[in-house]
Amino acid sequence: MTDSFPRAVAAADYVRSKAHAQPTVAIILGSGLGEFAREVEDVTTIDYAEIPGWPLSTVEGHSGKLVLGTLLGVRVAVMQGRVHAYEGYSMNEVTFPMRVLGLLGCAAVIVTNAAGGINTSYGEGTLVVLSDHINLTGSNAALGPNEPRFAVKQGAGQRFFDMTTAYSPRLRALAQTEAQRQKIPLPEGVYLAVLGPSYETPAEIRAFRTLGADLVGMSTVHEVIVARHMGIEVLGISLVTNMAAGILAQPIDHREVMEMGRRVAVQFTRLLKALVPQVAAAIAADTPAGQARMLP
Repeated sequence: MTDSFPRAVAAADYVRSKAHAQPTVAIILGSGLGEFAREVEDVTTIDYAEIPGWPLSTVEGHSGKLVLGTLLGVRVAVMQGRVHAYEGYSMNEVTFPMRVLGLLGCAAVIVTNAAGGINTSYGEGTLVVLSDHINLTGSNAALGPNEPRFAVKQGAGQRFFDMTTAYSPRLRALAQTEAQRQKIPLPEGVYLAVLGPSYETPAEIRAFRTLGADLVGMSTVHEVIVARHMGIEVLGISLVTNMAAGILAQPIDHREVMEMGRRVAVQFTRLLKALVPQVAAAIAADTPAGQARMLP
């Protein structure tokens, strides 16, 4: 982790040299959800290949661009796609973009993903706000020497850091309220991460259900671990693109994931677009200036 800091600083400096202003909210778009970036205005788009040290995605549905600009008055940094450990990247490389987003000034991140549904009350196309996760990838992105300089708020950057509320309760409440206003079903669920790239077996899915998992996927948890190490607040939203192995009598195909992302794009975009200003306002209220405005 120590070597990651100067590399992350170099990457953040490069992005800063291209962008118009400092982002406050980051958004990571999962498989099939990249079209949301079209909503951003006053745009600066940077290919991942241009950013020093930034890993390149090799998966269909992850276009590999960092989009910076404004969304309803909020300065945002939107990742169109991510990398995964199954592509051959180390956990430090997988979470390098999150480190850079924190150094750019993002105090909150909305992580999204395409997931398999384990909870049989979900249907394909259901949006789920994450309440917790189970890490079964066999690793942890915080391995190695601790680097406290990554902290973006006081008290963060510790060797041992709390994950009790890895997914912010107040941001989850905002998402639930907004979804109710828009009449979008938004259940809460626990996301279980595996290494991949093979899909899970029916026996594994039965075991994961016993562990308390509602969803399964191959991303997100290490980004969240690193975000919490830095002190970045997290909102997680999964799109159930398919039911997990053994639940339906059919094989799983990555093309289904992409197609479901396209089908739910309008609903997903409407919800996420409305949430960004609310997330930004909640974060701003924590600053001294924001607290002063709230005084009678």
